Amino acid sequence: MKTYRIENSIGGWYVGNFPNAAYQTKGLEVSFKIHKQGENWDWHYHEHLDEINLLIRGTMIIQGKKLVPGDIFILEPLEIADPDFLEDCEIVCVKVPNFTNDKVVVRRDRESR
Repeated sequence: MKTYRIENSIGGWYVGNFPNAAYQTKGLEVSFKIHKQGENWDWHYHEHLDEINLLIRGTMIIQGKKLVPGDIFILEPLEIADPDFLEDCEIVCVKVPNFTNDKVVVRRDRESR
């Protein structure tokens, strides 16, 4: 058995084609993210991949919808991710397929909402 620490991953990405990933694969990407309440997260979309997210802890708003623990939200290509973290949030994110440099930032500052 091999063991790893999430802290040693890059940005919480523990499965995928990343240095320090616990499981190396080009098929998909998986991360565990902790977002602090009020964190300024770039609005963005992906051109080619689906992003499947499970909110483990906390509450947030994305695309105008309030989400609570246990909610799964799926962002398809070209859908904007515009999260507002109302509490500290823990999210498991899966991206399929693995597609390098697919993130397109559309807005960087929270004040321009």
